[in-house]
Amino acid sequence: MKNKKILSLPITGMTCANCVITVERNIKKVNGVEEANVNLASERASIEYDPSQANLDEFIKRIENAGYGIAFGEADLLIKRLSDDNDARRLEDSLKALDGVVEANVSYVGEKARVKYIPTVISQAEIRRMISSVGFETIDTGGDVEDVEQLARDKEIREGLRLLIIGLIFTIPLFIFSMGRDFGLIPSTALGPWANWFMFILATPVQFYVGWHYYTGAFKSLRNRSANMDVLIAMGSSVAYFYSIFIMIGFLPGHVYFETAAMIITLIRVGKFLEAKAKGRTSEAIKKLMGLQAKTARVVRNSEEIEIPVDEVLVGDRIIVKPGEKIPVDGVVVDGKSSVDESMITGESMPVAKSSGDPVIGATLNKLGLISFEATKVGKETALAQIIKLVEAAQGSRAPIQKLADKVSSIFVPAVIGIAGITFLIWYFVIPGVASELITQSVFTTALINTVAVLVIACPCAMGLATPTAVMVGTGIGAEMGILVKSSEALERAGSITDIILDKTGTITKGMPEVTNIIIPPLEDQNENDIQMREDEILRLAASVEKGSEHPLGEAIVAEAGNRGLELSDPLGFEAMVGFGVKANVDDHEIWIGNKRMMDTAGLPLGNLGDEYDQILNQAKTGMLVAVDGKIRGIIAVADALKPGSVEAVSELKKLGLNVIMITGDNQKTADAIAEQVGISNVFASVLPGDKSSVITEMQKSSSSSPDVEFKGTNQKSSKRNVVAMVGDGINDAPALAQSDVGIAIGTGTDVAISASSITLISGDLRGVPRAIQLSRRTLRTIKQNLFWAFFYNIILIPAAAAGFLNPMFAAGAMAFSSIFVVSNSLRLRKAKL
Repeated sequence: MKNKKILSLPITGMTCANCVITVERNIKKVNGVEEANVNLASERASIEYDPSQANLDEFIKRIENAGYGIAFGEADLLIKRLSDDNDARRLEDSLKALDGVVEANVSYVGEKARVKYIPTVISQAEIRRMISSVGFETIDTGGDVEDVEQLARDKEIREGLRLLIIGLIFTIPLFIFSMGRDFGLIPSTALGPWANWFMFILATPVQFYVGWHYYTGAFKSLRNRSANMDVLIAMGSSVAYFYSIFIMIGFLPGHVYFETAAMIITLIRVGKFLEAKAKGRTSEAIKKLMGLQAKTARVVRNSEEIEIPVDEVLVGDRIIVKPGEKIPVDGVVVDGKSSVDESMITGESMPVAKSSGDPVIGATLNKLGLISFEATKVGKETALAQIIKLVEAAQGSRAPIQKLADKVSSIFVPAVIGIAGITFLIWYFVIPGVASELITQSVFTTALINTVAVLVIACPCAMGLATPTAVMVGTGIGAEMGILVKSSEALERAGSITDIILDKTGTITKGMPEVTNIIIPPLEDQNENDIQMREDEILRLAASVEKGSEHPLGEAIVAEAGNRGLELSDPLGFEAMVGFGVKANVDDHEIWIGNKRMMDTAGLPLGNLGDEYDQILNQAKTGMLVAVDGKIRGIIAVADALKPGSVEAVSELKKLGLNVIMITGDNQKTADAIAEQVGISNVFASVLPGDKSSVITEMQKSSSSSPDVEFKGTNQKSSKRNVVAMVGDGINDAPALAQSDVGIAIGTGTDVAISASSITLISGDLRGVPRAIQLSRRTLRTIKQNLFWAFFYNIILIPAAAAGFLNPMFAAGAMAFSSIFVVSNSLRLRKAKL
């Protein structure tokens, strides 16, 4: 599909996995849809489609015809500068043309616009910007403009709570009265024909008011040629209710079961309310991220400092941030110095120093000094907005392990109805003939009660929630730790990694040379202060020469002089000799800086620095020889230093049972030296950028290098084929990241590398790699626990209900508990230590 578009829609009214299947099936009926994934936990539909063949209105119509709804947002905006009714009509047409706006009404007389929109497609801020762009001015009259979807969800929960309270008001006295009668606590003289009518009066509001949702849901589901949880609840409670009516009016002899019908509905309501509250906690990470953004920004416009809503900040605006304030949007510092707490975005606790030219990220906290910066990204383009978008996309995607649950769910309800029918037939026709002692009431009543128990014990909800709730919590935890997982498939696959390839430059190392040490010839009777003074002087002279150089090694020397606070002189007669080094006059001294070949050509011997020079080369460092007035006075060792945490990261990866490999374009000697420092024994050196993906392909073809390794914390063995992960940061790593089973990009690297990867580490800390793998394994283990519980629950309790061991009321309670258990188990992930 050349011109594809991805749309996210917030769905309401879904109760179980069958609802998910129904919504997906109806969306896929629209021409141009390539893929549709519906998530029960997040209640979102992610649609990939061709906009030339399909549009938003068609999707809304299909979803509503299937019996479900969309969580719409509504904005009431006061409009200024409407000259006449024509302006109102023009603005109304412009609003209706916006993607995501469903309805728009503009009143010239009231100077008001009422807009109904889909918050996952367009925000109120974007609507207001469009209104401004066509020449009008808006004044917001609504409250929170960003969380309208959550308001719609909260409204749904409040309605569920209201119905639950009503159900409890009628069901509790009904249950007490029924139990009192059954256990003889109410004298028989006090009971008469009115007792059944009294119970009927209490049960009817519960059945048809509190439980009306289940009837409408069942009707819509059956109309769509499917069957969901609503069908089971409606059937089970209706059988008990209407059977009791026939007894009450004398058509049948026996005992009424009004309390059973009411308890089924009320207990399911209790379970659904608790489930909704628990599900809300699975998306806490997203809510936290959304709540990080600053509400206002202090902007300099027309030489005046004004405070405006952050939604109104434009690219190029000059923004001032005081100590203790949040940085409103992404930008580049133009004035001032400070340290910024970026932990809310990167997961790293140490503040980062910022000065002129440094980038700043929106939603991070300015700790110390006053800074001003130029806005470079606003709105949906900021780093925070992109992170939220990525996490939401991952939460809306479908993990491969979910396919089994989907297949079972598609046939689950019809199968349960079939089992219920067989249960009735066996208890009515077979059991009385072979084991009449099992019948404690009338044959018909016993058969009916066991049938109702089968209908209400079955729970497709738990199967539907098992995977998405764990994925939502897992990806949310990852986002809080600075680990962005782009899809649930990547989250699942990362737990199966057997081999992990680490790029050297920019991944294991910092990717930029720096001075590691300075070596000077020993002198007699010198103390530490003398040595330091001599080192600083050699460095000062060398840095003064390199002031005019753009070579990375020269820049490293100048940077180290700056770190030590050395005052540099201006060089005279600077001359660069390609392949050798540079020379210049500094403070009446002739300074030469270069390699051994330069010194040999000039006839300058190393003297007693020879051994130290060889040792530097063996450590994969570059030795810059410094000669002063025709004599070598010292060696400045420059190297691409290891990143903090690289050694710990490699150690953790080994503890996880992974085969750790380093790949680099550097020569073998340099590569081996770096690998030895971090503890890697397998090295691919002198690999051209285009050949990195070929190395991965060959590794994927071979069988696992660690067939007997058992992953820490799981019972999972290495797969027959290597599952290869690639960790890199550069443009030349992009093909390898794409080729690998799991591509992990260092977030400080290039956009190309990040887009080619399936997991991104925002902070660039390599220790995030083992954390990501541990997170994947924990999440996968939780999913398996959830699926085991969901299947085990149904496999054990449905036969138990069919065998007559479960009262329908207990069955309803157990059904409600099963979904709560699954969601609660997923929430345990939040306490996992990685």
